[in-house]
Amino acid sequence: MEDISVAICDDSALMRNLISRVIDETEGLTVAGKAMNGKFLVDKLSMFKPDVIILDIEMPEMTGVEFLRWRKQNKIDIPVIILSSIAEKGAAVTIECLELGAADFITKPNGSISADISSVSDRLIELIASYGGSYARRHGKQVRSSDFFSNLGSDRLVERKLATAMGKEKAHEFLANTHSKTSSAEIISTPAASKGPAVIEALRKPGKIEVIAIGISTGGPNALRDVFKMIDPHLKQPVLVVQHMPAGFTKEFANSLNKICALNVKEAEDNEPIESGNIYIAPGNYHIYVEQTNLGKKMLRLSQEPQRNGHRPSADVLFESVAKVYQNHALGVIMTGMGRDGAVQLAEMRKQGAWTLGQDEATAIVYGMPKVAFELGGVQKQVPLEKMADEISKLARENA
Repeated sequence: MEDISVAICDDSALMRNLISRVIDETEGLTVAGKAMNGKFLVDKLSMFKPDVIILDIEMPEMTGVEFLRWRKQNKIDIPVIILSSIAEKGAAVTIECLELGAADFITKPNGSISADISSVSDRLIELIASYGGSYARRHGKQVRSSDFFSNLGSDRLVERKLATAMGKEKAHEFLANTHSKTSSAEIISTPAASKGPAVIEALRKPGKIEVIAIGISTGGPNALRDVFKMIDPHLKQPVLVVQHMPAGFTKEFANSLNKICALNVKEAEDNEPIESGNIYIAPGNYHIYVEQTNLGKKMLRLSQEPQRNGHRPSADVLFESVAKVYQNHALGVIMTGMGRDGAVQLAEMRKQGAWTLGQDEATAIVYGMPKVAFELGGVQKQVPLEKMADEISKLARENA
């Protein structure tokens, strides 16, 4: 089994070392090289040969944005994850990076250089494993699955909780002794017995589609760009989207999608009427759901109820409300993402008679959410990313 190799580009020596430490301490990952700015990275890229790049935005000589422009001009397909202290304050710059081809982004702890990177380390490893792993496998490397790294993240969470109760050293020793008997790495790397999807007996036949609901996570920013760039410009049904993204970025992300989509894309607002021809993006840190008034009018609602499946917004919250309000007059779509958010309630949508689609394994950056949904019987048809826009448009058009 080979490691996923990571290049780190940041003008802060402290941050380069902190990120290196996270990678060095994670089985299955290795540091390919470190660069102090974009120009240095350009010069060393052929030597580093990374599977993924961690890139700062603000750097001397060549910024992250300038590097992404160079990458695009030279048709470099190595995935890039933006890690920057200005990301939260400069959402527009971060979204510009996505427009230039960056795969995803993550903010530095507290928006600044910090010795405590543990608050973002699990998310960083998730992104490295997802994008770097996908790239590595496409180029013939045998690397560990995203499930393996997800399991490691769970171990770290348990260790941090134990450390609070018994101290860091004792917690580490306790877990080490536990895994010496049966290691989670061995368990997770052993393929589970293959089984077919569950069978759901729908309560009613699929009807006319009045709304389209999409749940998506890791790999989503670029996947949504691909879908909405090709969506039918005459689509009648409103589209509601949960993309796992931090607060402060979703408005700029919606604006970015609006530039390439023939339909109107906007960040959703509370108590907003749901209108045809609009695509509504759930705001970061808010659940989005559908509510029907006493007069039968359907409205968008936002809430800050607790996270579900570790997320707010949660696809499960959206799908649950769509299943309740629209029943068999909806289309549910679940796409690339780690974990299981949206899977259970997509199955509920299917039970109520809704149409459902899931992204296929071959084109998903992380075949997590769509896999669980498929296994639960919630996916009528699996679709590759390049055909998702056509499939959504066709179903919506034929069942308008």
